[in-house]
Amino acid sequence: MATFLWQGVGPRGETLQGEMEAATRDAVIVRLRSQRIRPKTNRIREKGRLDQDIRIPGLGQKVTAKEVVIFTRQLATMIDAGLPIVQALDILAQQTENKTFAKITKQVKQDVESGTTFADALRKHAKQFDELYTNMVAAGEAGGILDTILARLASYMEKAVKLKAKIKGAMIYPICIISVAVLVTTILLVWVIPVFADMFSSFGKALPLPTQIAINLSYVTIAYFKYIIAFWVAVFVSLRMWYRTEKGRFAIDGFLLKLPVFGDLLRKAAVARFTRTLSTLLSSGVPVLESLLITGKTAGNKVVERAVLTARQSISEGKTLTEPLLASQVFPPMVCQMINVGETTGALDTMLNKIADFYDDEVDNAVANLTSLMEPLVILFLGVVIGGLVIAMYMPIFKLGSVLN
Repeated sequence: MATFLWQGVGPRGETLQGEMEAATRDAVIVRLRSQRIRPKTNRIREKGRLDQDIRIPGLGQKVTAKEVVIFTRQLATMIDAGLPIVQALDILAQQTENKTFAKITKQVKQDVESGTTFADALRKHAKQFDELYTNMVAAGEAGGILDTILARLASYMEKAVKLKAKIKGAMIYPICIISVAVLVTTILLVWVIPVFADMFSSFGKALPLPTQIAINLSYVTIAYFKYIIAFWVAVFVSLRMWYRTEKGRFAIDGFLLKLPVFGDLLRKAAVARFTRTLSTLLSSGVPVLESLLITGKTAGNKVVERAVLTARQSISEGKTLTEPLLASQVFPPMVCQMINVGETTGALDTMLNKIADFYDDEVDNAVANLTSLMEPLVILFLGVVIGGLVIAMYMPIFKLGSVLN
C-alpha cells in the first residue's frame, strides 16, 4: 500500500488535509467520500521521498512517559465532553510539541478513520503504548466506557511514573557519591602520590607501612591502569549480556531483592506496582488470567514475574491466587492475607488498590530511611578511603618532624 497526501472540504465547509494509506488514488477518494469529506482531486497525490521527514539515527525525539500521561488525560477529558475520538486525536496531534508523538497520533487517527479499533491502532506503536495500555483501551471500547478507562489509566500511569522517580532518586545519590570517590581516589593514586613518592625516596629511610602500601598501590594502578579499566568494562558488558538472558536476569533480580537496604525498597516497590497494575486491570473489566499475564510482563523484576505467572497457572487450574504468591516468598504474608480476603469477599480489585496505596507510603518511608542511612555511610566511606590515603602520605612528614625536634 502507498501513502497519499490529500486535501478536502468537510461537512461544515472547513478545509481538511492529511495522509492516508490506500492501494490507489481512487480508493482514497472513495474512502474520503464515505467519511463525508469532499475531496479536492487535484490535491491528492502519492507521498514521495521529498515529503518525508529527514531523520538522523539516534537524534529523533523520544516519547516520554509524562507525554503519554498528558495525552491520555486530555483524550479522556475530550471524550467525556462528547467529542468524537477522531476529532479529539486530530486536536491532540496538532497541539503536541513532540514531532514524533504528533506523527504517531496522526497515524492512530488515520487508522481509526479507516475502521480500525482504537486499541488495534495503538497496538501498532508498542513502544509508546504497552500491552497494559492497549488491553485496558480494548476493555473500555467493548464496555462503552472509554473515557472512564482512559481517566483510570492516566491516574495509574501518574502513580507509576511517580513510583519510578522515587526509586531512581534513591539510587542516584549513592551512585554519584561513589563515582566521585572513585574519581578522586584515581587522581590521588595516579598523579598525587607519585609526587610524594619521589620526595620520600630522598629520605633514605624505611617508610611507615601504610605509606609504603599506598605507594605500591599507586605504582600498580599506573602500571596496569589500562588493564584495570578494561577489566571493569568487561565485567560491566558481561553482566549486561548475562542480564539479557532468562537465567541471568532471574539470578540478578533475585540477588537485588536480597540486598540488606536496597532489597527491601525494591520489594516494596514491586508489591506496589503489582497490586496497582492488577487492580487497575481488574476494575477495568480485563479477565483475571489476562490481567495476571500483563501484570507479570510489566512487573520489572523476573522473580516477581515468575511468581505472578505461577499464580496465573494456579488460578487456571481452579486454585486460589493467594497460595502460590505466599509460596514464592516474594510477597509479604500480610499482602497475601489481604489478597485472600479480597478473593473471598469478591472485592479483589478494591483490596489490591488499598494494598497499593499502603505500599506507596511504605516506599516513601523506605526512600527517606535510605537517604538518612546513606549519609553517614558515605561520609565513613570517604573518610576511610580518601582520608586514609592522605594520612598515609603525611605520616613520613610527621615522623621527619619528630626526628628533627
